[in-house]
Amino acid sequence: MPEKPKGGSDEKSAFQIAQAQLDKAAKELALEPALAAILREPMREIHVNLPVQMDDGTIKLFKGFRVQHNDARGPVKGGIRFHPEETIDTIRALASWMTWKCALADIPLGGGKGGIICNPKEMSPGELERLSRAYIGGIFRLLGPDIDVPAPDVYTTPQIMAWMMDEYSKLTGAYCPGVITGKPLALGGSRGREDATGRGAIYTVREACTHLGMDPVNATAVVQGFGNAGTYAALLAEHLLGVRIIAISDTKGAVISKHGIDVAEAIRYKRETGSVAGFPSTKPIAGDRLLEIETDILIPAALERVITKDNADRIKAKIVAEAANGPTTPEADAILHEKGILVIPDFLCNAGGVIVSYFEMVQNRQSYYWEESEVHERLDRKITKAFHDVLMTSQQRGIDMRTAAYCVAIQRVIEAMKLRGLATGGKAKKDAPPAKPAAKK
Repeated sequence: MPEKPKGGSDEKSAFQIAQAQLDKAAKELALEPALAAILREPMREIHVNLPVQMDDGTIKLFKGFRVQHNDARGPVKGGIRFHPEETIDTIRALASWMTWKCALADIPLGGGKGGIICNPKEMSPGELERLSRAYIGGIFRLLGPDIDVPAPDVYTTPQIMAWMMDEYSKLTGAYCPGVITGKPLALGGSRGREDATGRGAIYTVREACTHLGMDPVNATAVVQGFGNAGTYAALLAEHLLGVRIIAISDTKGAVISKHGIDVAEAIRYKRETGSVAGFPSTKPIAGDRLLEIETDILIPAALERVITKDNADRIKAKIVAEAANGPTTPEADAILHEKGILVIPDFLCNAGGVIVSYFEMVQNRQSYYWEESEVHERLDRKITKAFHDVLMTSQQRGIDMRTAAYCVAIQRVIEAMKLRGLATGGKAKKDAPPAKPAAKK
């Protein structure tokens, strides 16, 4: 995703926004500056140049990244994105959000993220396989079940994860399914992974409705972004909660129907046509107006920075459930909080994906695989507890939900850092005597 110019909050890059959110929580916690400084930056960045032979015989050079933000609580975890406009800035932001996401979900992992600048829509399966294997070849020494475990993300698939796992296994000389999650079931993937992000989001929406005294059966929802997370969020909001979906969108169009949209039919229609645009019994609506529709639940499930200071005052939802990463800027956050809108922050709302990826890691280590109902039950318990941890902190401190989520996550990471000796958390005494040199034998 393209970087934005520096300036006001809405003009900050994704990583600057992530840092600003951290800074706000660090101030709330009165965090020592040295500790905040450590948490503001990734511990490690890997940049690789990947020469790949294309189908026409030419060699094309691709640029790839892997960012490992913090591993105080365990191996880093995070997806790999294939996108023509990928940037290191976005990868840094997403890696840091993964640190907080894992800590908030209380799973023993840190935050990482990866990406390659490419357009997968213009590449053949053979070219994608060679690129995937080249990427692993460039970074495999810094991967492993106890170091860094990637997963699928934007425009990457279980098949791509299978190629990557296979390449790592070849390079290390041992079959290692646990190095990658989001794999096909036949190679150690977990049941329940495909809809995990959307399912987790709807579990948090259910809890938010209960907190607000809202009956979801009588509620409406708008879903911006009809990709994996948005599709399953819409489908499960309808099936699990009885919510009426009144508007949906994708990159090619947006549609609305006050009487409700049959989500399953909309999914079938998009598979046939490539877009939700023109879906029968709906009316077209401008994509930028979709977010401003009067509704009970708004689910931004597409890009970063779509709710800004310019449109936040026109948001009419009671709940904003951030299935996307970073859809709300800091200035917009303040406006939504002032309006009394309950925001379920991204690294809580969309944590279902990493939670079930963690379950996949556990199953890989055990070589014992769970039924889908067990995955759903465990996901529900994990993300519901995380929601109430954040809600309680928000109420006790009188702060917005995002800052509360950061406070919960930061405290867990700091505790691990201190226990491991990675940070003291205290200032050295100025009058402390110098250390004595070791006695000579």
